Amino acid sequence: MCRLKISAISYLNTAPLLWDFEHPEAGASKSQEFSISYTIPSACAEDLRTGTADIGIIPAAAYTTVPDLIIIPEVAIAARRAVRSILLVSREPVDSMWTQARSVALDTSSMTSIALAKILFAKWMGGARDYKAMAPDLEAMLAACDAALLIGDPALQVDRARYFTLDLAEEWVARTGKSFVFAFWAIRRQALAGRDGRAIAQAFKESRDHGVSPKRLETIAQQWAPRLRLGVEVLRVYLSRNIHYYLDPPCLEGLALYYRLAAEIGALPPAPELQFV
Repeated sequence: MCRLKISAISYLNTAPLLWDFEHPEAGASKSQEFSISYTIPSACAEDLRTGTADIGIIPAAAYTTVPDLIIIPEVAIAARRAVRSILLVSREPVDSMWTQARSVALDTSSMTSIALAKILFAKWMGGARDYKAMAPDLEAMLAACDAALLIGDPALQVDRARYFTLDLAEEWVARTGKSFVFAFWAIRRQALAGRDGRAIAQAFKESRDHGVSPKRLETIAQQWAPRLRLGVEVLRVYLSRNIHYYLDPPCLEGLALYYRLAAEIGALPPAPELQFV
């Protein structure tokens, strides 16, 4: 049987999830069972939609638009507090950003964060704004709009001495009391045919467990610090405290609320029932 094709995200926060797949000595059999390609979050979902990939670390929002997906349980990129890599950025103070920002540039890399920003504005921050989809170039975004949504590594690299920032995961937790799920692994229903779904799910859970061990997180922080031009301690804290890698019951509650609110304001279509491997 041919190897399953994985569409993954080339961001720091996915590195612990991919540990076994990127380190054959940790998960030798996985290199025989899976092949990996790398892209941005929104493109992962498109890879599953078109069938060019079998498994993807998809933005949570993509589950509402890509049919016939089955969720790999217990593994996620989530947050229970400030996440530091999903930011609304402005040259104006935070209070002014919320009340006076008439236009918001939205990083096109992630549908989930776009919908989250729209929920926060619509439900708690004075209503919808004039939204403009843009590539994640902060200076260009702020030249065109009053505020900018950045995600992933570009958000981590924002100079907070130059700009005012608002952490959208922190805002979500403060206003709902729920965890927030940004992404999870999903597999095309057709790709499961004739395969052991439980064994596939176990492979991804094992990779997560190996990747989040203190020794592996330290290795990841050391490797990524020069790439992102950030301190090792910053990345160590980000990986061990800001990101939550478990699709646990509190995260599922937060995910259900996110889907409900996003549908209410028209940011996403209604989500289908969650289906798990």
